[in-house]
Amino acid sequence: MLRTRYQDILLEAGCDEVGRGCLAGPVFAAAVILPAKFKHPLLNDSKQMKASDRDKLRKVIEKKAICFAVASVDNEEIDRINILQASFKAMHLALEQLSQQPEYILVDGNRFNPYKNVPHSCIVQGDGLYASIAAASVLAKTYRDEYMQQLHAAYPQYGWNTNVGYGTKVHRDAIKAFGETPYHRKSFRLLPDDQLELELDFEGSIE
Repeated sequence: MLRTRYQDILLEAGCDEVGRGCLAGPVFAAAVILPAKFKHPLLNDSKQMKASDRDKLRKVIEKKAICFAVASVDNEEIDRINILQASFKAMHLALEQLSQQPEYILVDGNRFNPYKNVPHSCIVQGDGLYASIAAASVLAKTYRDEYMQQLHAAYPQYGWNTNVGYGTKVHRDAIKAFGETPYHRKSFRLLPDDQLELELDFEGSIE
């Protein structure tokens, strides 16, 4: 069972991002403040959940959360400031949009740029440990998948409806055949120099 709180005194928001390793599309981030006793049997690290369960949970989180927000940074800005800084910026943008400002922030991962003067803790694999981070991961993932589905309609040959921008063989073969789109990250190595296909980490898969 996921932990509901890291500490019990301050109003706590969970933050997570999705899409750092993609070759195309924005990076999305979410910030969520949950009620102190929020629990749900389906809630987990979004990478460990079925797409149908993520979709169900998104509706529950949006209804039950004290507040939530989702933000993104597009591929052009990722190329300008690098993916790590873009991920931090997306999380900051999500935090700024919350209707209640948190007094403490839990961040999935091991690095974060401080947000204003709000104390924070970085939790490695926190989306599998804390409910608020897991909820943020579900929102970020479902919103980004939805966005990549929209892009797929314009660029169906890249397979973004299933790989959501990650470097699958289908995606890389399409880059070889059709070139880059305006949504590809030019600062990323879209094709390995030796043309060997890399093994995909299926955390990015929509299925």
